[in-house]
Amino acid sequence: MAPSHCDTNNQSNAVPVAMPAAVVRLGKPTPRIGFGTASATLGQAEGRAGVTQAVLHALAAGYRHFDTASSYNTEAAVGDAVAQAVRAGKIASRDDLYITTKLWIADAHPGRVLPALQKSLRNLRVEYVDMYLIHFPVSMRPPAVEGAIMVVKDDLVEMDMKGVWEEMEECHRRGLARAIGVSNFTCKKLEYLLSFAKIPPAANQVEVHPYCRQNKLRAFCTDKGIQLCAYSPLGGKGAPWANNSVMDSPILEQIAHEKGKTVAQVCIRWVYEQGDCVIAKSFNEQRMQENLDIFGWELTDDDRRRISALPESRGTYNFFVHESGPYKTAEEFWDGEIVAGQSTYQIAASLDSTN
Repeated sequence: MAPSHCDTNNQSNAVPVAMPAAVVRLGKPTPRIGFGTASATLGQAEGRAGVTQAVLHALAAGYRHFDTASSYNTEAAVGDAVAQAVRAGKIASRDDLYITTKLWIADAHPGRVLPALQKSLRNLRVEYVDMYLIHFPVSMRPPAVEGAIMVVKDDLVEMDMKGVWEEMEECHRRGLARAIGVSNFTCKKLEYLLSFAKIPPAANQVEVHPYCRQNKLRAFCTDKGIQLCAYSPLGGKGAPWANNSVMDSPILEQIAHEKGKTVAQVCIRWVYEQGDCVIAKSFNEQRMQENLDIFGWELTDDDRRRISALPESRGTYNFFVHESGPYKTAEEFWDGEIVAGQSTYQIAASLDSTN
């Protein structure tokens, strides 16, 4: 991997970057680069204290947008870090931050949305989130044990999207979610949602990287005033949803070498140049600083041409496909909007009790 130009000799003395932000239809502008807290072990390997420390390091590096979810098991750690940062005077108040969390599929039912958000707010120890997203366009029967986040494919059911979205709108009206949106929604699903939404979604968070470019979806979202936000901009290497093509790409390595940057920086810069917000995740202090070093330089037309010629593939592919569920094939789940040659990664057994 090519070296970075950023100074990593003393990360604790790094000067936080001035972060550009995207204007969204609800709430305050969204910082373009966010810090992700999803991990392959759903926070178990790092522990609450480890995630808290990582978030504090990210704050020191200059991140102000923090992305979590009820299913990540990191909300409480993010809340701890925010509280510590305020007490230490690192930030003036929680209002200096942009916090996103997500509604898990077991709570994606009328009557469960508001309680789920209220639980997330208690975990985060805040009065509101800046963005609340429907995590996936599918529901699951609530587990026998409340709080379980295992995916049981036999329990997957079609989402009552209208009923769930009405409750998302109520969360916004109550001031508990300054903005509301979705994640992993296709053009077709967004079109259906927009047909009845009184408050349109402000954002759609999806997998985006040089091997999953999302050109059709981005054009649709731009036309509808929906901000696209990219997760797994590096392919999520090491995670159950990983697409290892990204970090192992000879083409991306070549571009990085020519620029004196890392492959990660090339990927994040490419997504940034598309106009998307980017959720970058690394708990390593040096890499979290490097992931912010995407300003003050740009890709060339030739770089962009080479990236546009990469074969399409994605990691988040068939997690919620099952013969007894609402989506029998990946093509159904993605409404035929994926291209030929997509990867067929299987979700890890740790997340799926039916494997």
